Amino acid sequence: MRLCTPARLCLAAAAAALFAGAAPAYAEAPAPACAAPDDHTFPLTTRLRGGPDAYTSGGGFGTWYLDLTNTTDRTCSAIHPVVVLVDDRRALEPSQPRLEFFEGARAHPVRFEKTGEDELVGAFTGEEDRFAGFTVGPGETLSVKVRLAVTSDAAPNDVTANAAVVQRHDDDGDWVGQSNDYRFRIEGDGPGPDTGREPRPDSDASVPPRKDRFPFAEELARTGTGVQVAAATAAGLLVGGAALLLVRRRS
Repeated sequence: MRLCTPARLCLAAAAAALFAGAAPAYAEAPAPACAAPDDHTFPLTTRLRGGPDAYTSGGGFGTWYLDLTNTTDRTCSAIHPVVVLVDDRRALEPSQPRLEFFEGARAHPVRFEKTGEDELVGAFTGEEDRFAGFTVGPGETLSVKVRLAVTSDAAPNDVTANAAVVQRHDDDGDWVGQSNDYRFRIEGDGPGPDTGREPRPDSDASVPPRKDRFPFAEELARTGTGVQVAAATAAGLLVGGAALLLVRRRS
């Protein structure tokens, strides 16, 4: 398991914290892997786009999109994004962001948990309404609608959102994508929410990462780079159980 650096917002930790050890009763047969075992790139190119620059505490929802592009000749099913929110003040609480993702016209709430480094991690699991994950066909792009609001007690702050993408296989899974950064502000009480304009349509769009995107711990120690959270120990988000899913980074 590789470690992650502050610059990448500990997406490995987010992916590792996606599911409990046991598959839910409604799960179907394990999905076939998205990519071949010897492929060292992420099979899903992942992009956050269209979000507003700012959200008002106590205001309405702002809308954005998570694009999942399957770069392989295989169908990718049982796909679950994991959103990480990192605020500059480390003051954002799990109850303050109200995030929903859409499966067609159906909205699913996202439950956030706080990690030991005060990041908020929320998995697209839909555990209350049996969401089995997204399916993306070969060469296709799926745009997932997401909307976010913040509660009235959220303090003014600057926040960076990022997403890891995991393909679930029973009691473990593969880390199959990671997104660009989406930066926004939380502002105090005002006249109303932002309407979801698209200020940064092309900023930091993700590409399939190099094999060395996340250096090993020894490499980080030699270079003096700070390590926030190891993927294997990110136990902040446990959905319905006490075991931690081990997510396999393609290597």
